[in-house]
Amino acid sequence: MKALTFCLALAMSALPPVAKAEGPVVVELFTSQGCSSCPPADAIMHRLARRDDVIGLALHVDYWDYIGWVDDFADPAHTLRQQAYARVGGRSMIYTPQMIVQGVEDVVGAREDQVLALIEAHKARPAPMGLAASRVGDDITITLTPGAGAQAGFYAVQLVRYTPLRHASIQRGELAGHELDYANVVDSWQVVGQWDGQSEKRLSVTTEGELPAVVLVQQAGPGPILAAARVE
Repeated sequence: MKALTFCLALAMSALPPVAKAEGPVVVELFTSQGCSSCPPADAIMHRLARRDDVIGLALHVDYWDYIGWVDDFADPAHTLRQQAYARVGGRSMIYTPQMIVQGVEDVVGAREDQVLALIEAHKARPAPMGLAASRVGDDITITLTPGAGAQAGFYAVQLVRYTPLRHASIQRGELAGHELDYANVVDSWQVVGQWDGQSEKRLSVTTEGELPAVVLVQQAGPGPILAAARVE
């Protein structure tokens, strides 16, 4: 994939200052069934998905569909999210596989050592806020509590639903003939509220189905992810 090879060769620039985190560290993988360089990164996501201290999320993008295989897990919104990260980071191009750690740092998705080092760095930082999420039936309650380091700002409270394991039988494109399993495939990503970071806030959200869910609190931009929690 010439375009992909060119993109992977680009020097990666640093994103804005690292957000302080506590609890699970969020790792977003931008990937595609049409990307021949993605399976190693997809394998890393399987390992991240087994960790309690990491929330790994696989966002399949649609911009490789033109090469002969349409990724049925892809969502144009995932491509828009990746483009937004690129704008914030001052980059003119996007590529796969790419991982974004805690909303602020990017790394080539197949570079596991770098990904693990970033996770450990974020784990070592205290959180500026508290986040709790609980579920009773289809109703999710989210509680936000400012911490000592909380700053006033505009924060998006996001609910992400995902499928822990999905299988793909790829018939065409550069991975034609491959039978691949994908971990933590994102099905929906929605903003369910806003927060100013200064006062305790409680939100109630109604969902349907049994898919796992996580809540993320992220600075507008998209910027740093300040807190994340699995919905228990």
